[in-house]
Amino acid sequence: MIREKKQLTEKYFFDTDCLSAFLWVREESILAKLYAGRIILPAQVYNELKKVPHLLARADTLKSNGDLLVESMEVGSEEYNDYLRMTTAPEPGMRIIGSGEAAGIAMAKQRNGTLASNNLRDIRPYVEKYEIAHITTGDILIEAMEAGIITEADGNTIWSDMIRKRRMLPTATFSEYLANYRKSEE
Repeated sequence: MIREKKQLTEKYFFDTDCLSAFLWVREESILAKLYAGRIILPAQVYNELKKVPHLLARADTLKSNGDLLVESMEVGSEEYNDYLRMTTAPEPGMRIIGSGEAAGIAMAKQRNGTLASNNLRDIRPYVEKYEIAHITTGDILIEAMEAGIITEADGNTIWSDMIRKRRMLPTATFSEYLANYRKSEE
C-alpha cells in the first residue's frame, strides 16, 4: 500500500466496495467532510450501485451536493485501454479484475489520483505495478479521526456496523486496525 500526504486538490477514485462500506452504514458524510468535490466514481461503479437502489440514492445525494462526481473514460484513450486489459486480457502474471476496480485503477493511474478500494487481493498487483496511491476504509477512518471528524470510539461503532452489513474488513475492530497502522508507522 502506498501512503503519502494527500494534496487538497487530489482526486479519490472509489470502487464499489469502499464507497458501499460507508453508504451501507449511513456514514457517507465522513467522505463528504474529508473529500468534498474530490470523490470520483467511475461510471462502472455508479452502474454497479444501481443494483442496490437505496445505496444509489445515498450516492446521488452526495452527487447533488457536489461532493461526488461520476466520470467516464473516453473510448480509445490510454486509460480505457488499461481498463480493457485489466477486465479482459491482462498482462502475463496479472489477473482479470472487476470492472469497478479496473476503472478506478485506470483512472487513478492516468489522472494521478488515489484509489479507494478494500479489495487488496485483486488490486494489489496493479497498485504496485503502476505505483498508484491507495487507501482503504480503515485508512479513511483514521484520516477522519486525525481530522477530528470521529473519535476512536466512533470508529469502532462504524467498523462494527460495517461488519454487521457484511463488509469485509481486515480486523475485528477499528482499534485493532489503528494499532496495526501505528506499528507500521514506527
